[in-house]
Amino acid sequence: MGIQHYTLCEVLTPSEKRAWIDFPKKGLYKEFPNWVCPLDVDVEKVFDLKRNELFAAGEACRWVVRDSKGAIVGRIAAFYNREKAALEEQPTGGCGFFESIDDQRVANLLFDAAREWLRAKGMEAMDGPINFGQRSDWWGLLVKGFDYQPLYMNPYNPPYYQALFENYGFQNYFNQHSYQWCVGQSEASQRIHDRASRLLADPAYHIEPINKKQLPEAAEHFRTIYNKAWSMFTGVKPMEREEAQQIMKTMLPIIDPRIILFAYHNDEPIGFFITVPDLNRLIGGFNGKFGLVQKLRMMWNLKIRKSCDRVFGIIFGISPDYQGKGVESAIMSRYHAFVQSPENEYKSVEMAWIGDFNPVMNRMLVSYAGAECHKMHTTYRYLFDREKEFKRCPRLGLQRAKS
Repeated sequence: MGIQHYTLCEVLTPSEKRAWIDFPKKGLYKEFPNWVCPLDVDVEKVFDLKRNELFAAGEACRWVVRDSKGAIVGRIAAFYNREKAALEEQPTGGCGFFESIDDQRVANLLFDAAREWLRAKGMEAMDGPINFGQRSDWWGLLVKGFDYQPLYMNPYNPPYYQALFENYGFQNYFNQHSYQWCVGQSEASQRIHDRASRLLADPAYHIEPINKKQLPEAAEHFRTIYNKAWSMFTGVKPMEREEAQQIMKTMLPIIDPRIILFAYHNDEPIGFFITVPDLNRLIGGFNGKFGLVQKLRMMWNLKIRKSCDRVFGIIFGISPDYQGKGVESAIMSRYHAFVQSPENEYKSVEMAWIGDFNPVMNRMLVSYAGAECHKMHTTYRYLFDREKEFKRCPRLGLQRAKS
């Protein structure tokens, strides 16, 4: 057989966009039963100029690689947002939604296209594989934990992708750890319960589940804590009221009030732990479709049959003024009491996206919560100037040096 010839093609027409989305479904994951096909609507909205606010100061482009017979053998997207790019030491864009057969030539064509497009837009580096949106979604390359099903809108990929990225020259910018807490197997440290008891002995502190009848108020409490707790992250923009309200509105159909907890001091919101049923337990057979039939089936299985056995820990935050006082222990102790109760139908809780630049949170989940690190994703960075010194992501709270 001769050497296979590959052709790079930019995605422009509706039919090409459809083929770009469908490519992973065409047998790429047939040997990986833990892969869950993402919903088409979730992927499409990333590239929708009307629904993705990052397009206000940015752009995106997509490509596929075809073999000599015209079959797609790889895909990628590249994107940048000028505001986010300016927060880095060098203007940095991103590439993501990478899928490829196990051939470095295909990967190189895709990475080259993303790199040169970003360079032409004024970027000096690209991170990947990442999302053109929130870090919580489709961020990082799975490098550990292939035997576990991914969480909803979390990345899953074949193991050989790591070599494709690293052989091209991508370097490890940071790792994201995922932790699993299994009901009946994992046990929280007694120190959590002791610290919780000491804190809650003060009647000024209390832990409450979310009230679905007061979602606008809950959204504002969430925004207040988020803006205080995440102010220490370099490059994180304050959340606007409308964004917080939209988040709660989007979550409303799947909210289980028992597993969303807020902490208060003198009725001031100071902390939260937001978890939801993991939709990947329910959408595995949809093949990306999410029409009326799929929505009804999902809600029937979620609300009536209660067949979702896994909880997805979306976000945990404590206002800086109350960190180290035991608030996190009080929240976790209260949560632990529910998951150990007869009323709980869930079998495991998974907490994703704990960066290695946040050693305190990683240590707390292992030492205090008794969770197991069972998955790891890597966010890579590629510097266009190959002579420039590479620097890993600084630890939480440390500001990047400005040139």
